[in-house]
Amino acid sequence: MRIFAINPGSTSTKIAVFDGLKPLFAKTIRHSLDDLDSFRMTFDQYDFRKKLILDSLKEAGIDVESFDTVVGRGGLLKPIPGGVYKVSDAMIEDLRVGVLGEHASNLGGILAREIAKESGKVAEAYIVDPVVVDELEELARFSGRPELPRMSIFHALNQKAVARRYARDTNTKYEHLNLIVVHLGGGITVGIHKHGRVIDVNNGLDGDGPFSPERTGSLPVGQVVKLCYSGKYQLHQVRKMITGNGGIVSYLGTNSATEVEEMIKRKDRKAKQVFRAMAYQIKKEIGAMATVVNGKVDAILITGGLAHSAMLVQWIRNGVKFIAPVKIYPGEDEMQALAEGVYYALKGEINVKEYT
Repeated sequence: MRIFAINPGSTSTKIAVFDGLKPLFAKTIRHSLDDLDSFRMTFDQYDFRKKLILDSLKEAGIDVESFDTVVGRGGLLKPIPGGVYKVSDAMIEDLRVGVLGEHASNLGGILAREIAKESGKVAEAYIVDPVVVDELEELARFSGRPELPRMSIFHALNQKAVARRYARDTNTKYEHLNLIVVHLGGGITVGIHKHGRVIDVNNGLDGDGPFSPERTGSLPVGQVVKLCYSGKYQLHQVRKMITGNGGIVSYLGTNSATEVEEMIKRKDRKAKQVFRAMAYQIKKEIGAMATVVNGKVDAILITGGLAHSAMLVQWIRNGVKFIAPVKIYPGEDEMQALAEGVYYALKGEINVKEYT
């Protein structure tokens, strides 16, 4: 089974070819701001990115007719359960208009279907576990104000891929396990996966849960309200404080865990306090998620780029290992996760769903 995966980002388009689950080719196509500034809407970039993809494949001597299936990164669709979805007309329309907002990932499904057509033999294109995966239980949606329900926006692609990987590694089924999956990256999300569904998870985008290298996590609401009405800041400035200039970067001036660890080695007391405080908040979030399933947790899985930090992982592990065994899956290989999703779906191990 030859799989072609496409992952459009804000300033790049990643592509990869797999023979089953074995990577054969990978490339990151970079886009300058000058290239992208000429497009008014994200959808307008479609022809530009498609040509670059086809040119890259041609340069590598890869024939699109060799592909058996094509999979794209899911975008900002309507909230849907996790899984593998066929790219349908309804999905294309919602991605085109940006039903939940504009983002480069919206082009994933569109490009996947059009490249599939170029192949001539690929019947369907697919997406896997977009960020809008919503499997929350009803009680998890309450925030304390009916106008402000809690929303499910998290690292669904990587969390689900790691959870399924752990199930295969232990000869069990994802649908039979209770797992806490911790994604440690520029944003941090902690999800409780109960029998194949993420029934509670913090919104790592808009400021919920632990702080991260670039995001504030949960904040004292009263103080936020005062800040917003202080007259010192506009909306876009407050949003940037929460996402982009929050967390570690606001305390230490860097979002690099490697730099923070170097600062700690140089006996920088503040750097150590901030890094430990992040681990402290992550431990608290893991403990909170354990209560959702009454402490019946089969394993805690730690993944994402920051999982490479032995220092951070050890602090977290020491605080939560009493709950369940801790397993580390460092890094975030989105292309591999896309390939795995469609590979196991076409083998019949994951149900293929329809987006309507």
